[in-house]
Amino acid sequence: MLLIIGSIIVIASVLGGYVLHGGNLMVLWQPTELLIIFGAAIGSFVIANPLHTVKEVFAGILRLLTGSPFNKSYYMDLLSMLYEIFDKSRKQGVMSIEEDIDNPESSQIFSRYPAIMKSKELLAFITDYLRIISAGNMATHELEGMMENEIYSRQHELEEPARAVNKIADALPGLGIVAAVLGIVITMNFLSEGPERIGLSVAAALVGTFLGIWMGYGFVGPTSIAMEHAAKYELKAYECVKSAIVATVSGQAPQMAIEFGRKALPTDKRPGFQELNDHVRAK
Repeated sequence: MLLIIGSIIVIASVLGGYVLHGGNLMVLWQPTELLIIFGAAIGSFVIANPLHTVKEVFAGILRLLTGSPFNKSYYMDLLSMLYEIFDKSRKQGVMSIEEDIDNPESSQIFSRYPAIMKSKELLAFITDYLRIISAGNMATHELEGMMENEIYSRQHELEEPARAVNKIADALPGLGIVAAVLGIVITMNFLSEGPERIGLSVAAALVGTFLGIWMGYGFVGPTSIAMEHAAKYELKAYECVKSAIVATVSGQAPQMAIEFGRKALPTDKRPGFQELNDHVRAK
């Protein structure tokens, strides 16, 4: 929603100001300039990035339009699920959660949290380290170090699409200049046709520079920043899981373990202590 609202503000401000200043919107409609700029941008994007990054970029943009799943409700479900796992392990023994870990799709605990089940990478992160805990052969600091290394690698993966989009944003003003130069080359053919014809051709050429700069700084660049924020919220889920698991391995009770996880969440999406407690009891 914010992506759409922000785009409307950018369009209304720039084009509205242009019209109020006496500009003609039809002069800005230059399909060939758009073809040159965006065709070259898409082509360079495909050249520069592996296929999985291209797919992640489009998936990330779709998530921006539909809304990130990593909100307060998601985090409360995550902490509630961890509480159930820790509580079962504490009461029935570590071996009691092996079936849940090996088959989360059929687990009574995991299946109650469909939002978490959709996050395949995070689910694998949780089950992998619960499996390591059930083996019982790793010191707490070793487990924490391993988790931090994986989170660092995951951070790089999550931020890669945003970096790819940001590089296209940086390239768009240059591609706009390319379109403008080609327009000036075409203008040279009209030198004998009078100032009016030359003026229209030069205006069309300058539209290319305008579009490249406007799209780069007004839309594509901000989109990459929005994707970075979305990646950070997803990464916080991993840090939440790490803090909770390390706490439970250190001997903390399930209620205290998820409190460690809750404190790792961003303040704007962090549930309150009593709010989380009520949610856990309701589940």
